Amino acid sequence: MFKKVLEAKSRQRLSGADRKKLKRTVKERFRHISDADIDILLPPKVDVTVSKYPNRVLVYGLEGDCPLIFDSNGRGMEIFPTVYALWKVQDLLPAFVLKGGEVSRFVLGGADLMFPGIQIPAEGLPSFSAGEPWAVKVPGNPAPIAVGTTTMSSTEALKAGLRGKALKITHYYRDTLWESAENCYVPNAGFLEDVVFEDPALISTSQASDSREDDALVGQGKASNNEEIEDAPNVKNIPSILDPTSTEETVVTTDITEQRATAMGDMQVVENASEAELNVDNQHSLSVEDVDAILEGCLLQALHTTVLDKDLPLPGSTLWSGHVLPCRPSGITLDIKKSSYKKLSKWLQSKSSSGLISVKEDKHKKEVILFSVNRNHQDYASFKPEKRKLQQSVSDVVSERQSDKILDVVEVYKPSVHVNPVYASVGADTGKLYTASEASQVVFGYVEKENLVKPSNNSIVVLDAMLCDALFKGAIKKGSMYPTEIHKKDLGHTFINRMQSHHRVTRGSDSVVRKGALKPIQIMTERRQGNKKVTKLSGVESFLIDAEALASELQKKFACSTTIAELPGKKGLEVLVQGGVIDDLARHLVEQYGIQKRYIEVLDKTKK
Repeated sequence: MFKKVLEAKSRQRLSGADRKKLKRTVKERFRHISDADIDILLPPKVDVTVSKYPNRVLVYGLEGDCPLIFDSNGRGMEIFPTVYALWKVQDLLPAFVLKGGEVSRFVLGGADLMFPGIQIPAEGLPSFSAGEPWAVKVPGNPAPIAVGTTTMSSTEALKAGLRGKALKITHYYRDTLWESAENCYVPNAGFLEDVVFEDPALISTSQASDSREDDALVGQGKASNNEEIEDAPNVKNIPSILDPTSTEETVVTTDITEQRATAMGDMQVVENASEAELNVDNQHSLSVEDVDAILEGCLLQALHTTVLDKDLPLPGSTLWSGHVLPCRPSGITLDIKKSSYKKLSKWLQSKSSSGLISVKEDKHKKEVILFSVNRNHQDYASFKPEKRKLQQSVSDVVSERQSDKILDVVEVYKPSVHVNPVYASVGADTGKLYTASEASQVVFGYVEKENLVKPSNNSIVVLDAMLCDALFKGAIKKGSMYPTEIHKKDLGHTFINRMQSHHRVTRGSDSVVRKGALKPIQIMTERRQGNKKVTKLSGVESFLIDAEALASELQKKFACSTTIAELPGKKGLEVLVQGGVIDDLARHLVEQYGIQKRYIEVLDKTKK
């Protein structure tokens, strides 16, 4: 984004209102930031400037100081900190740690970060979603060197075997944004011109503590060393360690030699990283039979520990990434292609043939679905699962992420002036929202309380003055007689129609209530210049779907360009997808976001 030199079109100071808005945006974007951290980035009594660039990028900074925050699209939706901001508040973003300092040459050269260049911690890959802002660090150096957005979730990364692009870099140390500062600086001596290594200050600190421990050990061993030297032959040719000067020189010389050897060894390992990884793979290469056996054990472990009957049916991809892979032994990279089955579907179908599980292929999704587990099977009964807390937590993360996409739409109703007396009579709250069944219980509770059921016919309700007004006042034409009774099957429906209609939309932990009926999503395909088609999608915000995140997702799924536009004269955004993908787009909304077909309106204007 900042590889080429760009001149700012304009620069101006932020007003007080815009300054407060920027602080709110920063706090919403970076959930772990504290008020103290915001004051460090944007001090209360210092002017904040904004620079506008031709590519719509907005850069915020302190007047006469370094750029601190940039908006990649100018809409406030893609806010990132600069490396200067990350040096001020180093824990502002979660960070990927590179395998070595030499890897930073590629990042500082403008390349995106790949998974093979990331150092995976012992506790496993941290959880993250696609499109999250993350920083990049070098081992041994706390100051980040770059910032970007994740290209896939951690679940997808594990499914892909930790291959491919991990982070799309948007800004890095020594790019044009870094150079735009009036006083460019580096946080420590580890930052060189084209590469970043560990901080020498941290190395010297650790060496000092190590030398103090060594001095203590030397002091404890002086006597024994003296005796050994006296008994040894050619004592004159051996330097006396009793002399403090010679001791320090010997220790320092030895330390420097070891440090140089270690540094050269580390450099060789980093420079020949691919060669070293190849050697490791060769040392731990597994035969086809070994991979098949590991797959068998991982599946049984998952069936015992994380795959519950209440979660079925379960897509094969979710079973693999969320349950089987987390159960693999530590240090083992499990690849289905290296097994005798070659494909996940064939492996699951073979286990289905043995009677351990029951699977079926979904023709629409073109994926094998796990429907049931035979827990009386001999292989299942004879297997003894291991207790693994980490794998259970991974399963919980997968389940939590799946629940984030679960959609729940409920029609609710608010009591109106017509039915308020009925609610007050039974002691119900007139200020809350009720579902249809709850509202029906209220009116039938009133019927029971006032004993309005007709004695000669239990299916008929006799209307008293209050209930009659609640159901029909203002709805009967002038000159017509008000009814005196109503059938029970019509009572609830008529009562609900006299209330104010609302709808509640819930997705994961987010929930919103809006007045009126829920408006459906509109998908429309139009023909543009020549024979080109474009598919328009609008109304996704009503279903708690972020339009910009969806546009990025559709761009990857359909391998086409997508854009965002504001709806003319209306609130909301419109997603434009290149090509006529109207059916595939509707199916994607149903499968991935749980939207019922009745909430999707499809119109193809290209058909004659």
